[in-house]
Amino acid sequence: MIMTQTQTNSKKTRKRGVILTDEGLEKLQNAKTEAEYADNHGNRYTLEALSEKTGLAMDTLMKVFACELRVDKQTLKTCFKSFKLDLCEQDFYHPEPRAFPPLELPEGHVPLNSPFYIERSPIESDCYKAILQPGALIRLKAPRRMGKSSLLARIIDQANENKYAAVSLSFHLAETGLFQDLDKFLQWFCASISLSLNLSHQVSDSWTNMFGSKITCKTYFEKHILSSLKTPLVLGLDDVDRLFQYPELADDFFGLLRTWHEEGKNREVWQKLRLIVVHSAEVYIPLNVNQSPFNVGIPVSLPMFTPKQVEELGKTCQLKLSLEEAKKLIDFVGGHPYLIRLALYHIYYGTISLDKLLSSRPHACYKVYRDHLQRQLWSLKQQDCDLFSALEKVVFATKPVELDLVQSIKLQSLGLVDFKGHKVVISCRLYQEYFQEYFSGN
Repeated sequence: MIMTQTQTNSKKTRKRGVILTDEGLEKLQNAKTEAEYADNHGNRYTLEALSEKTGLAMDTLMKVFACELRVDKQTLKTCFKSFKLDLCEQDFYHPEPRAFPPLELPEGHVPLNSPFYIERSPIESDCYKAILQPGALIRLKAPRRMGKSSLLARIIDQANENKYAAVSLSFHLAETGLFQDLDKFLQWFCASISLSLNLSHQVSDSWTNMFGSKITCKTYFEKHILSSLKTPLVLGLDDVDRLFQYPELADDFFGLLRTWHEEGKNREVWQKLRLIVVHSAEVYIPLNVNQSPFNVGIPVSLPMFTPKQVEELGKTCQLKLSLEEAKKLIDFVGGHPYLIRLALYHIYYGTISLDKLLSSRPHACYKVYRDHLQRQLWSLKQQDCDLFSALEKVVFATKPVELDLVQSIKLQSLGLVDFKGHKVVISCRLYQEYFQEYFSGN
């Protein structure tokens, strides 16, 4: 059948698929909660139970409640009807297609060629200058998702621009079993760096137990790595605070790094080594002050974004964000780079407006930050129940709270709290609202 031009144009412009509005989602959530109390003894419906009640597939239900991907209008009608609701016009909307080019999804480190990397001057230039100095050591610290790995990637790239050898090694790549044995861990460490530098793997042939693991590692590093290179080596060690869970190993390994740094003051071969130590948490394990790499070198702490930087990022995202709006967004998420980028990403794609994001209605912001908040929750559960109790004190407090120092440091490394002297406060309104609701419901 041949369509008329009018029919063809109609087909092209037809709006396919809808998404729940905040009002529609709240209406559905409230009805679901009432049904849980009335028909399910107050227990929350599982996804399987919801599927059986509504007759909709589980992946479809996930789309309905996530409010991020379109579903058929009939699907919403069916879902609403199962909870004795009528679907009204104000309960859904047709998301408008964007004419702009797609934005990068804000996950992982920001690519080197990305326009979405915001410099926090003069930190970058100071780091680039530092790695040119013989025997340099940079200590880069900030909570999770603050941009440490993105900055490390740029320092490594700067090293490559200067024709230096450069390696970035994350300790999250090490298997847990390696942290139980210093000898195996140091062999893995040396082998990983040799592999990254395309040097011949000689660890098994060169390793000896006669002098102990640390001396053997130092000898290997000097003879088979540094002496094999004609240029300086910039070595970035990411996620080193993973070692804090293994104090004996950490004491030995960090002492080794300090020794290498001290060697760089006197021996030319060790002046080739420029270290970058990257961590999220303050050092909360006991280390000999004379054997710790955390009290020497250049300390670098990444600050939160300023309103001006948020405004600049908004322009990059093709959003007209005023300085006042940037300040409001910072008030909500604390100027945290990842949380800022995630907000702008969803605003750009029309998932939510800035006004709705900043409102006190929980569903408005949770559909933007749901995955991140659940990861934060999972990270807390992976540690200990005392940390949960400590956070509960903070989120309901009206003034700074004094906690056990290690608990404070762990919560800060997750970006959940800020220090005020020796006490802590919740880092932003988003976390306070989310965890207040979580603790009130458990």
